[in-house]
Amino acid sequence: MTIRHFHLYLLVFFLVLLTKASGIAQHSLKESHRAVALRMIGHQMLLFSGDSTSRVLPVQKEAGRYKIQLDSDFQFAPEELVKIIDQNIKKAQIATHYLVEVEDCSNHQTIYSYEMGNSLRSNIVPCAGRKQPKACYQVFITILKEDQATAKPVAHQASQGTNYFLAIPLTCGLLLLTGLLFFRRNGSSNTSSKSLSHIIEIGKYRLDQRNMMLVFDDKQVELSGKESDLLLLLYSAANTTLEREHILKKVWGDEGNYIGRTLDVFVSKLRKKLANDSNIKIVNIRGIGYKLILNT
Repeated sequence: MTIRHFHLYLLVFFLVLLTKASGIAQHSLKESHRAVALRMIGHQMLLFSGDSTSRVLPVQKEAGRYKIQLDSDFQFAPEELVKIIDQNIKKAQIATHYLVEVEDCSNHQTIYSYEMGNSLRSNIVPCAGRKQPKACYQVFITILKEDQATAKPVAHQASQGTNYFLAIPLTCGLLLLTGLLFFRRNGSSNTSSKSLSHIIEIGKYRLDQRNMMLVFDDKQVELSGKESDLLLLLYSAANTTLEREHILKKVWGDEGNYIGRTLDVFVSKLRKKLANDSNIKIVNIRGIGYKLILNT
């Protein structure tokens, strides 16, 4: 996997993370919305029982059921319990179809239950008029069908919460990743340019200065250090005559006075190695020096 592909996958990961985080925030806000409404049910149940000081314990969700539990014993009348629960659920727009179960804390037996919102049958309130004795009760509410009218507004509010809670760090992450991709692309481009800066095209040949090699098609011909320097010098003044003394000084330096007679030998070697391209010629300018001729 290339670096470019890795960065692409990383960008997709950030987008997926943002989507997931938004969904988590929406779900969390919806649960908080429900918890507030359900605790209000517990509060009103205590007031009906004549208790204005006891606490409503935090609403818990167990096996898909929301548990409303009070800090003290209370009593209730079924019709009043139905009224309290229905009013709060409708007001908070939590559900259109739900099941209510009241359990005894001591033995966890269901001592009262009913279902509301089932379109297939009438809403049934059993035991109406029979006030239950004061005891420790737990009220369980199971949402069988959510109120679809409020699904979008709740999601919209959750989206706003997500903007404050997650948008800033995730946006910064995305901007950082985009910057990395941008600079990586430019860096790769620059690196490629730099990596090819030692390659010079001479006719149909490519001179690899770093590896001192001539490349023609797929064939490689090695050059000595002096051959590479000589060819590069001739190419830098292509179609221009270079004096012998200038060539010796640039390529051989102080040794030029002693090995001047070998210049012709090096030129002859280069001619053979460039023989595959008839448009390249190294000609001897009698009494002056040499000229690299490139016919384009």
